[in-house]
Parts: sequence; C-alpha cells; structure tokens
Amino acid sequence: MPSEPLGILLISGTHERAHYAFVMASGAAALGRAVVLFAANNGCKALLRDWSGLDDARRDAGIQAKGVAGLEELREAALELNVRTIACEAGLRAEGIDPSGLLPQTEVAGVATFLSAVGTGQIVTL
Repeated sequence: MPSEPLGILLISGTHERAHYAFVMASGAAALGRAVVLFAANNGCKALLRDWSGLDDARRDAGIQAKGVAGLEELREAALELNVRTIACEAGLRAEGIDPSGLLPQTEVAGVATFLSAVGTGQIVTL
C-alpha cells in the first residue's frame, strides 16, 4: 500500500460526489493512509455542519434505507480516523459560503496548502 498521502479534491456540490469523497477518505484512512480532503467551490457545502444544501441531498435517506452508510456517518468516521479537511478560502468566497458554518475541524486555506499536504501522494478529483 502506498505510504504517500491520498488527496481528495472535491469540486462538486452534489450529494453523490460528496458521499463518495467521504467513502474514499474513510476507507483509505481505515487502511492507515494519511488523507487530505480539499473542498473547493460548491464542494465546500460537504464540509458544512448542515450539508443539506448539497444538490440532491435527499438522496441520503434513500441510500441509508438500502443499508448504505449516509453522509453524516461517513463524515464522522473520516474525522475519527483523522482525515484532514480543508475548505478552499477562495471557493468559500466564490460561492458565498460563510466559513463559520463549517465543521469545527475544517481548516480554511488555499490550494497551495492542499498540494503541500499531499506532496508526492495521489490526488483523486470528484
């Protein structure tokens, strides 16, 4: 297994992509890999305490009814597994998102911070 960090770039504000970003983040972290999830633009909504503003947020209830972990459960798991979450400062401003609504663990920083944290590791974009 690669020892380099996994960087997850979430640029979409859809529930489907946000959900899978946290599936990947928690899965990689559970395997002992360092993970940095960087949300930009509408992807920042996934890092809000109230993520109901994601496109198709109602999808969450349907997947939970089918026995799949919901977004809240995945976010909690990722944070418990020390996934580093970063909201793009410019993305927050561009989308008019108030950073005070972010999860308390989430940093506000730029792409240089994300790239520095991932280093030579892999980056997956959703």
